[in-house]
Amino acid sequence: MQDQKESVERPGGDVNYNVFGKSYHNFRQEEPEIKKAILNAIGDSKKILNVGAGAGSYEPTDEKYEVTPLEPSASMREKRPKHLAQAVDGVAENIPFPDNHFDASMTTFSVHQWPQLEKGLTEMRRVTKGPVVILTCDPHKVMDFWMYDYAPNVFQTESTRYPDLNKISQVLGGSVEIVPVPIPKECHDLFNEGYYARPEFFVNNCPGSYSSCSAWSFVDDETRNIYINNIKKDLDSGEWDKKYGHYRNQSHYIGSLYLVISNPKKE
Repeated sequence: MQDQKESVERPGGDVNYNVFGKSYHNFRQEEPEIKKAILNAIGDSKKILNVGAGAGSYEPTDEKYEVTPLEPSASMREKRPKHLAQAVDGVAENIPFPDNHFDASMTTFSVHQWPQLEKGLTEMRRVTKGPVVILTCDPHKVMDFWMYDYAPNVFQTESTRYPDLNKISQVLGGSVEIVPVPIPKECHDLFNEGYYARPEFFVNNCPGSYSSCSAWSFVDDETRNIYINNIKKDLDSGEWDKKYGHYRNQSHYIGSLYLVISNPKKE
């Protein structure tokens, strides 16, 4: 008999995290520097909506904030720590709150999985009277990362999933800033670029490492193993360090990670 939780699971976008992302909460911890950038963008807002909230990374936790998480995936809602607010079952395209209900809204690593991007962004703007803060990746820079040379299909797929930052800006409207987010060398949030100076950590922690980055779900097991083995081979031979060893000396990496911050225009 099929497990009941699996039978009722609704994928959170184009990935079923009940199947692929079982180690997600172990590898995708919030990075303090990235969280600081998000909180700075939120500013003095108190009542916050977190769309595609997942397991709760990057949600404001100070007592001055009132956070409402919105998350469509049952398995991701179950992964949320007990000290965080219980997530509402819902999607970005149909946010179950009235106009201007929140001071600010945010979403992290989520917009690339929305079936209807414009509708979701319009809904965020509708329910938010202050800043809308989007943490996402620039699709034009995704393939600049060294791992693309080893896993081209993963990153080609990733680049097609992420929406253009200018498109996000146009839909949100208002006064918009697009700000690069530097990734620290010891980044706690282990998305692909979080391994920029630590390739050994990626290959030595498979399958948890790749199964916490959703783009890896779009290649089959055989292809995935070939990609990972090629990284291992170049690490063992020293070829990786010849090509990319300079990253080991960088305290931060500026890659495809960006914040899109939309504030209503002052009348």
